[in-house]
Amino acid sequence: MNSPFSLSSLPECPAPIAAVLERLPSWPGSLVLATALNALLAPQLPEDVKQLMAGRKFRIHVRDARVSFDFAWNGSRFSPLPRQQQPDLTISASGPDFLRIARRQEDPDTLFFNRRLSMEGDTELGLVVKNTLDALEIPVFDLSRFTRGRGGGDDKRPWA
Repeated sequence: MNSPFSLSSLPECPAPIAAVLERLPSWPGSLVLATALNALLAPQLPEDVKQLMAGRKFRIHVRDARVSFDFAWNGSRFSPLPRQQQPDLTISASGPDFLRIARRQEDPDTLFFNRRLSMEGDTELGLVVKNTLDALEIPVFDLSRFTRGRGGGDDKRPWA
């Protein structure tokens, strides 16, 4: 019987694949991330948060895949950036943990206290980002769209 994709069994990116991914340019991924943030997050940001984030540089680092995506808030939208020397805030976690957060299946505080999520840089900015994300009504990311086969497939290995 076919079963839907399960995040509880979603593996981290295998080291050989991560070794290839870390050699790829980060710009395309930063562009995709900024576009998604503009569609899902930007319209819901409160004005005071927009002002605080203006001109600030951010990095999302996916530890297991060894990739990072840099972007900035320019006052009205997120813009992709080439790799930055020193972003204002770096948020790091594994790919599966970021997906769990996006689907609201895992609390960021729990991941943080279990050292599976980290924030480096401007502490105040990190707290504002975290509290803003907690307060927003963001659509849940549905992985079933990416499963194999018509019935959702029973292969739970996205890297295979």
